[in-house]
Amino acid sequence: MVLAVHNVSGKTLPDVAVTICNVTCAYPAPPGEGTSAAAFSEDLQMAGLAHPSRPVWVVDNPPGPCNYGCSDSSSSGAGGPSGAVTAYANTWALGALGPGQTAKFDWAVTAIAPGHHVVAWEVAAGLNGKAKAVLADGSLPHGTFTVSISNAPAQTYVNNNGQIVTTSSSNPQ
Repeated sequence: MVLAVHNVSGKTLPDVAVTICNVTCAYPAPPGEGTSAAAFSEDLQMAGLAHPSRPVWVVDNPPGPCNYGCSDSSSSGAGGPSGAVTAYANTWALGALGPGQTAKFDWAVTAIAPGHHVVAWEVAAGLNGKAKAVLADGSLPHGTFTVSISNAPAQTYVNNNGQIVTTSSSNPQ
């Protein structure tokens, strides 16, 4: 999953960040939605669970300059897994974003839960609440998209011309 954030203003955004939510990023979100579920997860509404959050996707590679992890704190700043992790729920930050620049938030994910799922996202200009990201019309940059995950992998093969051909082996649940 890739989200690109382009700064069209004349000011530098101090720490451009993206939050991934389940169904909505609105606050307060209904129970089982928003950041109550882990990023790329959803909450199961079942009694007796120690924690209701269950993954829909496994994050194989989160966004950031270091791919699978920064080996020391001198690698593009923050260190840790990919260097873009934050203490905020389901939020990744890529640092300052100058005027006219684009930041690319790129998650490599593997789907593990078949069905129809809604992913919500929201962009912030900074993590402390002082800097605000807004679109030209004054609204907050956010959105959702629905993903259908099949219960069986697509059938892929290389044809005689060396082209990769993918055919769906089943319909989504």
